[in-house]
Amino acid sequence: MNWCVVIPTYNNEKTLEKVVQDVLAVTGDVIVVNDGSTDSTPLILEKFRNMRVVSYARNQGKGYALKKGFELAVQEGYQYAITIDSDGQHDAKDIAAFIEKSHNIPDALIVGSRQLPKDRLRQGSGFANRFSNFWFKFIAGISIPDTQSGFRLYPLSELKNIHFYTRKYEFELEVLVRSAWRGIRVISIPISVFYPPKNERISHFRPFRDFLRISLLYTVFFFVSVFYIKPFSFLKYLKKENIKGFFNRHILHSKDSTAKITLSVMLGVFMGILPIWGYQLITAISLAYLLRLNKFLVIVAANISIPPMIPVILYLSFVTGSIVLGNGTHLNLVSPVTFTFVKNNLFQYVVGSIILAIILSLFFGLVMYFFMKLIRKNRIAIR
Repeated sequence: MNWCVVIPTYNNEKTLEKVVQDVLAVTGDVIVVNDGSTDSTPLILEKFRNMRVVSYARNQGKGYALKKGFELAVQEGYQYAITIDSDGQHDAKDIAAFIEKSHNIPDALIVGSRQLPKDRLRQGSGFANRFSNFWFKFIAGISIPDTQSGFRLYPLSELKNIHFYTRKYEFELEVLVRSAWRGIRVISIPISVFYPPKNERISHFRPFRDFLRISLLYTVFFFVSVFYIKPFSFLKYLKKENIKGFFNRHILHSKDSTAKITLSVMLGVFMGILPIWGYQLITAISLAYLLRLNKFLVIVAANISIPPMIPVILYLSFVTGSIVLGNGTHLNLVSPVTFTFVKNNLFQYVVGSIILAIILSLFFGLVMYFFMKLIRKNRIAIR
């Protein structure tokens, strides 16, 4: 493997020298990015002649520093970059674990999961990590225990064609999510961690501002995931060879009762049409958990509102609203249904969409109910 270690640093003069020494004891392929430090960092780095240093005058943020380190690593011909923080919380000996794991699973993005007892984890950090882990799992469909760890191995050849937009702490989350969307495997390994006493700890993480930036990033990813990634991933999944397997696993050979399968389909269709765009899927999943329904069938049925179907649903909602209200705005197939039109006739649309959701959920529920009765009756007769 052709790999190097990238160390971003900003005003960590108390710990930087020890971190660099420990990493150089493992490998000579080291890149340190001085992110506009104003302390004695430049003097410390002058002590080490056998490594590459990237420096610039103004502090730009951790994400920017990592990107600069990756750019130099690619120029130097490295295929992998291991990132380690300069605050001394990571143990350079764990680098060997990343290399070993990467040998077994090439081209995976590997995240170090910090092994720290809960009683030593700061309340704010614990909440932020749980918050990030939850939304990463929802958006990317992958569960890892520590999405905020900075000790990672990046497959540079897999990432070089992705343009990243963020520059601060949220950059590391952007890389995780967009790598997962590109089909890059994201896995984790356990690593050790050391947190010095509170009065000796140096952290440049600004709880309010940086957490807000992370929250905003996840909000953007949420809408991209719901309106683009998940619908098109679902369409890609429903290839001819998958339809039969889906039917066998979740319907024909399902252990769920006919009533449970029917109610799952009804809930999914109802939530897919209900006018709470952007929150349909997460609401459907939450209700499926609460009502103990078949969550996969609920998600599949909720995809009735995939992008190609949205104009049809909007049109039928307005037609239904017009019929129910009696004096509603009438539509014809020539006139396009725009969001401006929807805004100006919102009440008719809301009433119509709710009634349409009820009608179609009942229709698909009845179809599924009698279909299940028929196929299960035939299975019993064959036996």
